[in-house]
Amino acid sequence: MSRATPRIRAVVLAPTRVRSRARAMPTAVAPRASPHPELTVFDLDACTWDKEMFELREIVDPTRSRRGSLGPDCGEGVVAAMSGNTPIALHPGALRAFQQIWLGTLETRAAAASSADTPLAVRIGRSALDVLEVFPGVTVRQVFAKGWPEGFEGNLQIGRTPPLSPDKARTHFPILRRETGVAYSRMLFFDDCNWGDHCAAVERGCVCEDTGLGPVVVRTPRGLRVDDWERGLSLYAARVASWNDAAS
Repeated sequence: MSRATPRIRAVVLAPTRVRSRARAMPTAVAPRASPHPELTVFDLDACTWDKEMFELREIVDPTRSRRGSLGPDCGEGVVAAMSGNTPIALHPGALRAFQQIWLGTLETRAAAASSADTPLAVRIGRSALDVLEVFPGVTVRQVFAKGWPEGFEGNLQIGRTPPLSPDKARTHFPILRRETGVAYSRMLFFDDCNWGDHCAAVERGCVCEDTGLGPVVVRTPRGLRVDDWERGLSLYAARVASWNDAAS
């Protein structure tokens, strides 16, 4: 794109490190300079965006997309993907998160853990990823693909059809750990938890053997707001600070 780089407030400026192989084994927990999670995991329905896909009946039609402002100094792009007559829009915190990840101002990569109810709901959700934009011409799908080998989708665990299930702690997160090579303690997870406390289940059930720590979790019952996003980053940074303090 031949556009000036948008100005988005960064938490800490750090280069993005890309693994040469997505399935590399996770490293042991040790202090590091970066306060950012290696993997930021997003629930989709009612967390990343404002709709529940099981309530919709039509694959997103890109030709009916609604355009609007993507934020101050960010230009205009697709702000609503249309499933029939129903618009699907990103929550403000998700938009902020994806913008920062895309710009590389956070040393993290994105993943999805969504227990969408039906195969149709999964297809609608995936079609929304292809249409919603975070900058002009930059889709949410592209943000999720950033930092991974071309064609890799092990970071997108969407649905509940086997090998997935309604229980993210039992299926989604173990698969994410296996596919990405990121230890649970190096993850940050956002979920609305309106249909069950996935955050508690993941925090308790997905822990590293050496530390007993699971992902840092943040509940977003009103959708992912900007303050939820910033709180998650702060909680994770505090974890890393405690590791540094223990090592000093």
